[in-house]
Amino acid sequence: MTNEWMIDVLSDLRNFAAKQAMLELAEHLDDAILVATVEIRNLDRGRAVSVGVNDAKVGNISGTVGNNQYS
Repeated sequence: MTNEWMIDVLSDLRNFAAKQAMLELAEHLDDAILVATVEIRNLDRGRAVSVGVNDAKVGNISGTVGNNQYS
């Protein structure tokens, strides 16, 4: 079994959250889908890359990669 099942689960959760008017949760699940997609793609290419949840949005505020601009 490949790791794509995680994308399916996150998508189902996102759709349920949107139908229940949990719009902020649905948005966070969209972010989780993006992060999972990148990580799965990198694993499939034979390398693992650490990605902070907020790195793509406003710079690294998670402190997981690179310089923390809020220190």
